[in-house]
Amino acid sequence: MPGARDDYYEILGVPRDASAADIKKAYRQLVRKYHPDANPGNKEAEERFKKVNEAYEVLGDSQKRTQYDQFGTVGDMPSGGSPFEGFGGMGDLFGDLFESVFSGGAGRRRANPNAPRQGDDLEMGVSVTLDEAATGTKKTVEIPRWETCGTCGGSGAAPGTKSETCETCHGAGQVETRQQTPFGQFVSVNACPRCGGTGRFIRTPCSDCGGQGRKRTRKSVDIRIPAGVDSGTRLRISGEGEAGINGGPSGDLFLVIDVAEHPDFKRDGADLHRKLSVTFPQVALGCTVSVPTLTGEPELLEIPAGTQSGKVFRIKGKGITRLRGARGTGDLFVHLSVDVPTKLTEKQRALLEALAKEMNVEVADQGLFAKFRTLFGG
Repeated sequence: MPGARDDYYEILGVPRDASAADIKKAYRQLVRKYHPDANPGNKEAEERFKKVNEAYEVLGDSQKRTQYDQFGTVGDMPSGGSPFEGFGGMGDLFGDLFESVFSGGAGRRRANPNAPRQGDDLEMGVSVTLDEAATGTKKTVEIPRWETCGTCGGSGAAPGTKSETCETCHGAGQVETRQQTPFGQFVSVNACPRCGGTGRFIRTPCSDCGGQGRKRTRKSVDIRIPAGVDSGTRLRISGEGEAGINGGPSGDLFLVIDVAEHPDFKRDGADLHRKLSVTFPQVALGCTVSVPTLTGEPELLEIPAGTQSGKVFRIKGKGITRLRGARGTGDLFVHLSVDVPTKLTEKQRALLEALAKEMNVEVADQGLFAKFRTLFGG
């Protein structure tokens, strides 16, 4: 646990009235930021990672959080961190009493330390293009995770040996300490210091995993990303998380999708939007233009004569497939804009000046109208 100067809420960057969901969200973001695999060799990030996990261990548990909010501590604290400092062994006593109160009087009953436990879930970000999001794609992701040691099969003991029952706790995983106080004799129960609470002792650890039964590895996994995903979509890949403990099942892998922006198309849910430039004669006289789509052949679009700049046309079914259970495909919205030429030939300028004169519209310079008459024998 952190020292007295540390504040769990400050470590996670959340207010003291934060909801459980906000605490979990902040924890996940910080774990991804300070994870050792993302900061190799960075001791400061490693220490920060440990503190984040310590803070979430308390604030992520409603009973521990209640105790922490009321008393500023949970269970045993390091030297200088207990609010009962100066009362000799009373810190352990009050810790036992608090745990008894907040666990419904159950006391410090520990689960079987050797029981199979599911591995932790993992969360990773995956980037895809808008084209890939629209049609679906396959990605190969590198997953840094713990995996069961192939040398010892997860036992932690060197091949040909096995773990033994701990002689200190006789396999219980915990030891009792009796203390005589002015109030009588009290008993505190703590994890066995010899076996670390497992109840088993490995005399000859596996040289490959150091007795942990698991190894840190990177595994390549092929992932199918369905059509219709959007930024923030979370995909669950069962069994691709951390390896289980004591033969327990692996956790799950969650992929958080990030869809990159497209230079021509803008997404709005399952719909797409794009701009289309046309010339003044096309909108004035009407025309048929070819509109590029995101995933298929271009679509022909009829533009009636007299169409104004800014007109929006809708092409049904040319958007993005809706994700999973939702039916159908979104639409493509085409936003029309008139392309005004920046350079004109003398003939083009003369024609436009003639049109301006015919429409009785004032323009900057009609001096070339005489040239129009000369060019066309007027």
